[in-house]
Amino acid sequence: MLHIVDDEDVIRDALDWLAQSRGLPARGYAGGQAFLDALGDRFAADAAHGDCVLLDVRMPGMNGIAVFDQLVARGLLARLPVIFLTGHGDVPMAVDSLKRGAFDFFEKPFNDNQLMDRVEEALAASRKAASRDAIHARLATLSAREREVLDLILAGNMNKVVADKLGISMRTVEVHRAHIFDKMQVKTAVELAGLLK
Repeated sequence: MLHIVDDEDVIRDALDWLAQSRGLPARGYAGGQAFLDALGDRFAADAAHGDCVLLDVRMPGMNGIAVFDQLVARGLLARLPVIFLTGHGDVPMAVDSLKRGAFDFFEKPFNDNQLMDRVEEALAASRKAASRDAIHARLATLSAREREVLDLILAGNMNKVVADKLGISMRTVEVHRAHIFDKMQVKTAVELAGLLK
C-alpha cells in the first residue's frame, strides 16, 4: 500500500493516479496527524504487497519531519519506508533525513517515473523486511531445546551426531526436527538453511 501524506489535494490525486498507473494500491491523507491516526498504535503491514509512505515536509499542523520522527520512534522504517516530497527542502534537511533512515528525498516538481521507480524499490524493501520479521517470529516459537537442535542441524550434523552431542535419543531428535520443520514451515534441512541464511 502506498500511503500519500500531503496537504494538497492536487498532489494527492496526481500521486494516486501515478500509483494506479503502475497497479499499486494507494491511500491519501490530508495531513500528518490523519496518517498517524489511521496507522494507529499497531501497524498492520501489507506483507504481500509492501508499504511505503510518500511524505510532504511542509504541512499545517504536524509537518512531515514530525511524522517521520514518530515512525522512527516506533521502529517502523524497515516495514514502512519513507520517501520525502518537498518544494521547500534543503540539502542539510535531506542529508539528515537520509542519515536517520529515510528511503529517499525528492524535490517538487519531481520526475514521475523516477519517483515511482523508487516507490517500487521501497515496496520491495518493505516486503523483504516483512519476510524477515515473519521468520524471526517463527524462530521465537522454538523451544530452547529446539534451538539447540536447529543449530546442530544447520551445522550439517546428522540426527545420530545431534543425539550424541545433546545426550538425547535419536527418536527425540527426530521429534524435535519435525517440530522445527513444522514451526518454520519448511520440509527439508536445505530449505531451512536457505530460509535462515
